[in-house]
Amino acid sequence: MSYVDGTAPCKVAVLGAGSWGTTFAKILADASQGTGRHIVLWGRRQEVVDQINVHHRNPRYLSTTDLPHNITASTDVVEVLKDAELVVLAVPAQSLRGQLRGWAGHLARDAVVVSLMKGLELETDQRMSQVIEQELHIAKDRVVVVSGPNLAMEIARQEPTASVVACAEEKTAKWVAELCQPAYFRPYTNDDVVGVEIGGIVKNVIALCVGICEGQKVGDNTKASVITRGLAETTRLALALGGKAETLSGLAGLGDLVATCSSSLSRNHTAGRMLGEGLTLEEVNNRMTQTAEGIKSGRAVKDLAAKMGVDMPITNAVVAVLEGKLTVDDLGPLLLARELKSEGD
Repeated sequence: MSYVDGTAPCKVAVLGAGSWGTTFAKILADASQGTGRHIVLWGRRQEVVDQINVHHRNPRYLSTTDLPHNITASTDVVEVLKDAELVVLAVPAQSLRGQLRGWAGHLARDAVVVSLMKGLELETDQRMSQVIEQELHIAKDRVVVVSGPNLAMEIARQEPTASVVACAEEKTAKWVAELCQPAYFRPYTNDDVVGVEIGGIVKNVIALCVGICEGQKVGDNTKASVITRGLAETTRLALALGGKAETLSGLAGLGDLVATCSSSLSRNHTAGRMLGEGLTLEEVNNRMTQTAEGIKSGRAVKDLAAKMGVDMPITNAVVAVLEGKLTVDDLGPLLLARELKSEGD
């Protein structure tokens, strides 16, 4: 395998030409200038692929960002995957399993697979790394998760940021980290895949709640309270699943939560704000150009917490709003009316 002998791949496949998939392809391309490495994006829409190949831009998702010339794109997933030693997945979480079943037979032998997705699968309550392991029949040491404060538009503009590259095998995490470190992107490695993924999943639900608060024009005290207590319940779930508390206090936990809850560039924050302003969930979905994973994964997070016996009041309230069982006006009073307890509980 490439990461064992220390060599870098000549070809990297990135499946998903949305904002984050395209931005991560840019990170990989910028980090490989002068190496001859080729980054190939798979996209569903021919017009997006044509824009990338002809104009080196993806205006649908990244406005006027110029893409490096060692990035090309194709709608032919078989050609994109051919001979790629590193495969990056950036597709909606709820469609991943079905897509992997069609892609599995085309991956190169011993390819390392990177997940950029921050969602929990409905019905199975599985993290994306678990879905990848099951559907591709690969070991944990070949599955990597990248997470952190990853607002795509800011990174595409080369604004400095840090992130986490997590894998059960330290050598694999380090190998991937070395491939994605241009001057503006600083990867840290971690072996706590569970903690890194749970941080990236639950923060989307908390961001919906913060967005709802903003849509109702409440103040910063309220939003800070939601963020802080949201981190507490995220940490409880991660620990119950075997994650580490220190992971949730780092980039993949607190860092990602703060960025997602405070930025207008966050899809989940934006969706929550529209709900808080009085739009229906259907109206919100119609206005969104990309998936707000918190809307899709909220129910799975709630079900997983119940299964693990973890108290997650903010998540429960947000899911109740999404399912029409609670109005946005009743969300705040419901949370404040909970039984008094120690902050550390």
